[in-house]
Amino acid sequence: MFNTRPRVVVIGGGYAGTVAANRMSRKAAVTVINPRPHFVQRTRLHQFAVGNHHASGDYRKLLAKGVDLLVDTVIRIEPGTRTVHLASGGTVDYDYLVYAVGSTATRRSTVPGVEEFAFPVAEFEHAERLQYALSSLEPDAVVTVVGAGLTGLETAGELAEQGRRVRLVCSGAIGPMLSEKARAATYERLADLQVEIIENARVTRVGPDGFTLDDDTVLESAITVWTAGFGVPELARSSGFRTDELGRILTDETMTSIDDDRVIAAGDCAAPSGEPVRMACQSALPTGLAAAGTVLSRIAGEEPANLDFGFNGVGVSLGRHVGVVQFHERDDTPKEQAYSGRIASTIKDLGLKAAMAGLRVEALRPGTMGFLKGGRHPSNTATTEDLSRTEQPMA
Repeated sequence: MFNTRPRVVVIGGGYAGTVAANRMSRKAAVTVINPRPHFVQRTRLHQFAVGNHHASGDYRKLLAKGVDLLVDTVIRIEPGTRTVHLASGGTVDYDYLVYAVGSTATRRSTVPGVEEFAFPVAEFEHAERLQYALSSLEPDAVVTVVGAGLTGLETAGELAEQGRRVRLVCSGAIGPMLSEKARAATYERLADLQVEIIENARVTRVGPDGFTLDDDTVLESAITVWTAGFGVPELARSSGFRTDELGRILTDETMTSIDDDRVIAAGDCAAPSGEPVRMACQSALPTGLAAAGTVLSRIAGEEPANLDFGFNGVGVSLGRHVGVVQFHERDDTPKEQAYSGRIASTIKDLGLKAAMAGLRVEALRPGTMGFLKGGRHPSNTATTEDLSRTEQPMA
């Protein structure tokens, strides 16, 4: 007996790639290619870095029966032959490819010294490196967190709750995605933790013992943690696919690459209609399920559905016991409704646990996981011709 099921390769075993692989497992022969043998809980890395929580999961409990895990790194996609090339020297053929490489730390070479001296927390190895550095640091040494988005705020909160001296530096106001009410609660909590906040300042250089601001102020810092934005791996662009300026692969509303209908994207690395959704676990899971749905529809000879999901809010943990939760409309527009304190911390933690539970449920019973809908309304759904003007692949 020959296995005639379509071969699907999923590049990336994060939230989007894992849930997509599970959803497709009953109709296709699925291989997940991931650089690590364990699942990384991206949303826990700031906690892992300071030693407050683990940030990995066992794929044996998270991948459906029959899904193969290949621990390797894809270095090139060859769409003409439907082949991926691996860092180990091997190749894997596919009938369909789910591109779910996620995101990583922003490209930092524009700020001198960041690559050499700063500590990002966007990947598991980054968090390990920061954890090791913190383990030998004097308790009263200053730790600076650059960037006050969700990752920066949460990292600063975890560090300060340990009793460390923490400074938070950002180019605008803290929590740019927060409403006034939620931001006020965040300021209050950071003040309680004695976090020094420097707003409307840009770091122009990082050294081994400190950094320089755009007004030439030089400040000492034993460790400088860099959380100023996220970037996207170059794999799609270097493989000849059209991308947006950040490097996210351009897709239509079915999450299909505008260059190849056998390549479907999910998660942080995708830009449907040139209007990518917010980078978050909250969007990775539904876009992963949407990508899987597109593949399954094509296998069945049916027309795939357009992306349709909704957000519910933003949660910020500011240490282990206090948080801020801001509720959103399904199109990700903030509401005025927000909670702070222990109840918010509990809501945030339950959300993280629910995401992992959802992966486990989908692994056991593919097809059971659902998500909110009604929030995806591209302002001007772009045509392939429109998207072709966004960015051409690198030569």
